Amino acid sequence: MRKIIIMIFICISINAQQVLDKIVAVVDKEIILKSELDFRASYEAAQRNIPAPDSAMLRNILMQMIEEKLLYAQAELDSIVVTDEQVKSQLDYQINYFIQQYGSQEKLEQIYGMPVEKIKRALREDTRKNIMAQMLQQKKFGEIQISRKEVEDFFELYKDSLGIVPEKYEIAHIFLNPKTGERARKKAIELANKLLDSLKKGADFSELAKKYSDDPGSASQGGDLGFVKRGVFYPEFEAAAFSLAPNQLSGIVESPVGFHIIQMLERRGESIHTRHILIKMKSDDESDLQAIEFLNDLRDSILSGKNTFEYYAKKYSDDKETAKFGGLLGTFEANQLDKSIMDQIYKMKEGDISFPKRMEIDRNNYGYHIFKLIKRIPQHRANLELDYDEIKKLAEYYKKQKLYKNWMNELKEKIYWEIRL
Repeated sequence: MRKIIIMIFICISINAQQVLDKIVAVVDKEIILKSELDFRASYEAAQRNIPAPDSAMLRNILMQMIEEKLLYAQAELDSIVVTDEQVKSQLDYQINYFIQQYGSQEKLEQIYGMPVEKIKRALREDTRKNIMAQMLQQKKFGEIQISRKEVEDFFELYKDSLGIVPEKYEIAHIFLNPKTGERARKKAIELANKLLDSLKKGADFSELAKKYSDDPGSASQGGDLGFVKRGVFYPEFEAAAFSLAPNQLSGIVESPVGFHIIQMLERRGESIHTRHILIKMKSDDESDLQAIEFLNDLRDSILSGKNTFEYYAKKYSDDKETAKFGGLLGTFEANQLDKSIMDQIYKMKEGDISFPKRMEIDRNNYGYHIFKLIKRIPQHRANLELDYDEIKKLAEYYKKQKLYKNWMNELKEKIYWEIRL
């Protein structure tokens, strides 16, 4: 994510420049500009709370940027292929991340002074190159295995520097999202149907969108989404939109973000100009209360021996990634856990189950969960028996870094590069 952030800022800031830029390095057919280096260095300095980067830091950062270009050059030589769908998926992820950070699409567009589609176009080529480099590294190092003997040798060599391992907690949870409840879904569909009826009777689409749509990026524009090529919207949205005639209204269309009413304004081949009203499922006090009561019932059932925590997690938890593993979240040190969670876990004994507690996922999503403290591992000196998985990860990382360094030296011998600082 940090590299994505850097890439977005650099790409947009460079595109916005109106002055001639100095080339500080050439790698194969690629160049690195002084403005790119300066921005990257300023970002790194800010991350480390350093007033300004010195010459040694600038040199190190430039070498990192050269290595990134070398990876791309080798990826081209190896004919690494990246599909348009992979680029689109990565761009969507990046943009959605920033929309969450800034609060809305409108705010993001305001900050960068351009619409989202233009931001995506500016980033497309760099994103493709970045994915190619990642795929090359995965191809080269993704399947590297490490033996038990290698882990033991690594531990013997570095055990004195591994120091004290803080207390750890192995925990599981059952999570319920009130927004996914039937009551919230029913209310959203009822409102969408009411709005659709009003539109069919002649109500002004733009005014209803401004008043009711839950899409912050288009609501203020009366739901107008502008001209967009096929492949940008959710498949469910596109299937309905592309089937409409000019000025025709859709029925209620469900997508992963909620319920849409779509109107086709104009079509030009594989591009459509539509507007929509989005109604999202929203929780209310009653939905929240139902989630809390249900979790309390599950807790009582587990404590009375009616069934296990793992059974209920698999059956009811809305955290689908952990549900299939009986709700297991993993093993964490205290500083890896949110303070509100740690305040609960710290007071619990092994096998204890907490009362329901609100959990914030991001600024727009939350839910309620109960925890189970599976195991408490006291503070101790690092050892293979208790910390094998963590030591194995360190040993794997060390091995890959060593192989990567040797490989990068080979690339530097094979592919043309030059520093012009």
